[in-house]
Amino acid sequence: DKYKRALADAENVRQRSQKLVEEAKLYGIQSFCKDLLEVADILEKATESVPKEEIKDENPHLKSLYEGLVMTEVQIQKVFKKHGLLRLDPVGAKFDPYEHEALFHAPVEGKEPGTVALVSKMGYKLHGRTLRPALVGVVKGA
Repeated sequence: DKYKRALADAENVRQRSQKLVEEAKLYGIQSFCKDLLEVADILEKATESVPKEEIKDENPHLKSLYEGLVMTEVQIQKVFKKHGLLRLDPVGAKFDPYEHEALFHAPVEGKEPGTVALVSKMGYKLHGRTLRPALVGVVKGA
C-alpha cells in the first residue's frame, strides 16, 4: 500500500512539474509583452493624432511618415497575434471585471446599462489570460 501511494505521489509531482514548465513557456514573455504594449499604445496615438485632411500627395513627407506608422502598427499587431497576445476591443460588450477596468459611469441614450460605451485604453490577453484590462467608460442605468 505504501509503495502504491509513493508511486502515485511521484506521478502527481511529475504531472505538476510538467504543467508548471508548460505554463512558464506560455507566460514567460508576460513582462516583455506588457512593456511592448506601451509602444503599441504610442504608435496608435501617433497615427490617431495626424489630421486626415493633411495626408495628401501635396504633403509627401507627412504622408510617407503616416503610412510608415500605420505599417509599423499593423506589423506589431501581427507579432502580438503570432505569440498569443490578442487585443480586446470591448465597445458595446457587457462590462466584465476580468477584462475591463471601469474609469467612469455615464448615462448614454440608446445603450443598455452595464455595457461599455467608450474605450480609453485597449486591453490585451495573453493566451486567454488578461494581461492588461481595457480602461473603459460604462453606461449607467437611469
